[in-house]
Amino acid sequence: MNRRFSLFLLLSFCLNLVHAQTKVGGRVIDNSGKTVPFANVIFENSSSGTTTNEIGEFYLQSDNDYEAIVVSFLGYKTQRVPLESSVNLDLEIILEEEASSLDEVFVYRGKTSKKNNPAIDILKKVWANRRKNGVKAFKQYSYKEYEKLEFDLNTIDSAVINNRIFNGMEFIFNYADTNNVTGKTYLPVFINESVSRIYGDNELGRNKEVLIGNKNSGFSQNRNLIDAVKDIYDDYDIYKTYIKFFDKSFVNPISTTGIDTYNYILSDSAYVDNKWCYNIIYYPRRENELTFRGNFWVNDTTWAVKHINLESSRDANINWVKQVYIEQDYEVLNDSIFLITRDFFMADFGLTKKKGSRGVYAKRTMLFDEYEFNKEKPESFYQQQVYDPRPQVYDRSEEFWEANRLEELNKDEQGIYVMLDSLTKTRAFKRIYDIATIAESGYVEFDGWDYGPVYSTFGFNDVEGMRVRFGGRTYFGQNDPWRIEGYGAYGFKDDKFKYGISGKVLIDPKSRLIISGGNRRDVEQLGTSLTNSTDVLGRSLASSSLINVGDNDKLSSINLSTFSISMEPVKNLTFRVGANYREISPASPGFSLDYYVDEERTVTDTEINQTELSTILTFTPGRKVSGYGVEPNVVNEEDFPTFFLNYSLGVKDVFNSDFNYKKLQFFYNQPLLIGGLGRSNLSIESGKTFDPVPLGLLSVVPGNQTYFGIYNTFPTLDYYEFVTDSYVSAHFHHNFNGRFFSRIPLLRELNLRELVGISAVWGDISEESKKLDASGIQLRAPDSDPYYEYYFGIGNILKILQIEAHFRGNYFQNPDARSFAIIADFGFHF
Repeated sequence: MNRRFSLFLLLSFCLNLVHAQTKVGGRVIDNSGKTVPFANVIFENSSSGTTTNEIGEFYLQSDNDYEAIVVSFLGYKTQRVPLESSVNLDLEIILEEEASSLDEVFVYRGKTSKKNNPAIDILKKVWANRRKNGVKAFKQYSYKEYEKLEFDLNTIDSAVINNRIFNGMEFIFNYADTNNVTGKTYLPVFINESVSRIYGDNELGRNKEVLIGNKNSGFSQNRNLIDAVKDIYDDYDIYKTYIKFFDKSFVNPISTTGIDTYNYILSDSAYVDNKWCYNIIYYPRRENELTFRGNFWVNDTTWAVKHINLESSRDANINWVKQVYIEQDYEVLNDSIFLITRDFFMADFGLTKKKGSRGVYAKRTMLFDEYEFNKEKPESFYQQQVYDPRPQVYDRSEEFWEANRLEELNKDEQGIYVMLDSLTKTRAFKRIYDIATIAESGYVEFDGWDYGPVYSTFGFNDVEGMRVRFGGRTYFGQNDPWRIEGYGAYGFKDDKFKYGISGKVLIDPKSRLIISGGNRRDVEQLGTSLTNSTDVLGRSLASSSLINVGDNDKLSSINLSTFSISMEPVKNLTFRVGANYREISPASPGFSLDYYVDEERTVTDTEINQTELSTILTFTPGRKVSGYGVEPNVVNEEDFPTFFLNYSLGVKDVFNSDFNYKKLQFFYNQPLLIGGLGRSNLSIESGKTFDPVPLGLLSVVPGNQTYFGIYNTFPTLDYYEFVTDSYVSAHFHHNFNGRFFSRIPLLRELNLRELVGISAVWGDISEESKKLDASGIQLRAPDSDPYYEYYFGIGNILKILQIEAHFRGNYFQNPDARSFAIIADFGFHF
């Protein structure tokens, strides 16, 4: 254990002299000086313990006083180590080989055998006697759930304490403590407690969570932060093949898949809750894979798992997370059914995985009790309410918490509320909070309104040249019942001012009845999406065209006005009716949207005026949102499917509208987590315009002439290369999460990820629509064969960059057809 690490622990001890705690850390080696990984370290006469890591290091602490620790490992003599004080760090413990057992015990190092291994023999009995999750073994169930969520700044040392950024906040370091998993000194910055009653009906396939109480301190208004972390990990069944969090599937060491992924060692046996159990240590067979290390206890008669801890491998291919630690306890009913009683999850976030680097702990403790079974409730009980704020649950008395906590707060946790309430009132803390908020949201907060997004301040395109944009929104809190947003932009080349403004009001929270409207006058790159969008303040792709492939000379000027009414009669099912009016004209010199206005095809018009009515249904099953205002935050952005159906009606002669038409569009998007093979995404779009319309109203197959990824576009297509009034398209993307690169020496150290995908579109265009066109652009559709392209890519370059090589599959005969394209995409992904 290095000296800096010891300093952190010593500092933590000095700051917490008032607490009665025992802290011990060090390294375990054998007679030859080799480290002993996965050795058992427990406090004497207790069940509180840990195992050494891959390099023999350990850290252990308890709120109780102990006189000694006991260190043991198969094939070595058990060592009792007296503790001279309540804090003992940098210990070096030498285990001696047990000569009497050398002939009969094989000490496993490195890869263990799958044959004649007693640990695997026990594991096979666990599989043969696999338990059912208790809540799935009954018709109905309910239980009480207590959750404690905490965020901490970790690796607090003298450099942190003396940093000028904490001037005026020095008192907070009196609340620093030491993490009992990593041994790092940490400082709590947020705590949230909640008590809920969970109900389920396995015959109906329905479940419901009823929040009884919630209490927090620190960033008390930031429900987005709370819900986002809660959504990271919500899987308690250790008999599943994979344990999923951070959008990744870690191989479960208890599953039948684990035998090809982990090494297993039978380490010890002892009584656990008055039942004789075997202790099995496991660790990965290969580096850089999504695996754990740790140990679990198995009962010798029921072969049920009583306790397990799982610690992610330090070299696992996951970004911004140095370590994940999970600990679970189970109770077995009637020797056949298991129920989880405690689940602890901790993630150690950091910019790097270096041992001494600073970061943030996210800790989630869940306790389960008061199980009840086979108490039937009507199906209407499980109907999720669209609007259910119940403010009283956020204002429970201290007596309520004393009666409903399933685990008492320790002295450190009790002090967090006092410290954080004081911290949030200091000016220095508010400055730090403001900086963090700008980085996360892109907005600068003022009293009642925000400036931003700051990332859209500058842009460039062929028409406007350099472009500047200034915008803002009203913001009193995330549950605002109304919101107004707007922006102004100026192009230095065309010397024109552009703007956009929109507003929305939540009329009825119970049905989420919302009225919205707005107007935008701007330069835009049309034809970058097949599915209609009437978002007044949507992203302007024209301003993102600093670097293009070929000429970007097909920009349009648009004047868009919208009005709509939406409601959510059933949770996650939204019904919207609206009207919009568009004026579209060419913005680029030489680009034409001309169309004939007479049957003789002698008179043309260059501007389209169009009034359109629309009816939209959107269904997002499984979506979770935070807040109940006019703009709730979506928590699980990439986890739920989306169904979108739009019927549009073009109305002629209303506000000088030019065309009558009917249009039907469907969109489906489905994220897929495919176990150890990675993550996929499938999307399908289809649509048809039933009447002839000019180029500006047709469905353009979205090309992409930039070097950057744009959702559901075709990077080897140019803008307006294919134009349709009937189409079907599909996009499939897959990320292997480094499954293959992790098995290649040297390359595995880069933590790269393999990307593949394929996209295809079929479309047609009627002769009537072609006859309307006078633009001079050759209107062609991929009607003979579906157009397709495919790509291979490498992701996670420097943790933020992915590069894709796209290849055209057909239609090479098109003028200036591009057969190859390189696309880059930036982002922060786990």
